[in-house]
Amino acid sequence: MRIGYFLSSEEYTPAELLEQARGAEAAGFQGLWISDHYHPWLDVQGQSGFVWSMLGALSQVCSLPVTTAVTCPTIRIHPAVIAQAAATTAVLHSGRFVLGVGSGEALNEHIFGDAWPNASTRLEMLEEAIEVIRELWRGDFVEHQGKHYRVENARIYTRPETPPSIYISGFGPKSVDLAARVGDGYMSTNPDGELVARFRANGGGDKPCQAGFKAAYASSVEEGARIAYERWPNSGVPGELSQVLPSPRHFEQAAELVTEDQVKKAFVCGDDPDAHLKMIDKYAQAGFDEIYVANTGPHYHGLFELYARHVLPALSPK
Repeated sequence: MRIGYFLSSEEYTPAELLEQARGAEAAGFQGLWISDHYHPWLDVQGQSGFVWSMLGALSQVCSLPVTTAVTCPTIRIHPAVIAQAAATTAVLHSGRFVLGVGSGEALNEHIFGDAWPNASTRLEMLEEAIEVIRELWRGDFVEHQGKHYRVENARIYTRPETPPSIYISGFGPKSVDLAARVGDGYMSTNPDGELVARFRANGGGDKPCQAGFKAAYASSVEEGARIAYERWPNSGVPGELSQVLPSPRHFEQAAELVTEDQVKKAFVCGDDPDAHLKMIDKYAQAGFDEIYVANTGPHYHGLFELYARHVLPALSPK
């Protein structure tokens, strides 16, 4: 089982993200996730650095494998451009790069005024986008005229020796089935063993399954819960709202219905290593091979020290 660190582009500045990547590697984490956002979920989070700039910078300060968690290659950026960006990133990271993709959120993808498609259409677009990306990674000139995308006389010249893997995020049966059918791996943020089992049974087999969870490191559970509720009350927004609400102010309105206790249940709060190990075990028991922890708030150095001294050693083979 691989334990990684999740870089939250929505909350930290580019310089802080680079600092966290260095700190995660020094602490013994084995990989990185990095989020891809045009907007933060809430204004209080306050950041949204361009992930492709960050990925280039990460390649110069860190040697850990890195996965986008996740990129939407369908509306805001054309899949032909994502194909070029991911190929260059894989070269910079010497092949230690996975393109994690998903069907996206209106929060990030609506900025040109396009209509926000329903879930089935978004998955259809995602499947065609993956087809375009892989076709371009073969290195030939591409002509593609599909239902959603057109590519004409396009060729990617800067490519890694081996094309990046594509992992697909899924939170419902249709997206999990898509991941099983065309993905090289599966990604989630929920410790849902039934969906992992569905992925493996419907074609995923022994392909990697990644998941991430959030922590709020602090000197006490109460202080961690306060920070989590202040920064990420949107973690308690239910159902499909996270896919359809179009702006941070709408998430702020929805988050008014979320209580601190609800957020506390979604996070690991405080500095007790047993609490972190219990959360990791929950995802491991669900069947995930790689688990990534994201910190919220200013105390990420404390989280790195906690994991270096107590959490990661407890997970090492005896």
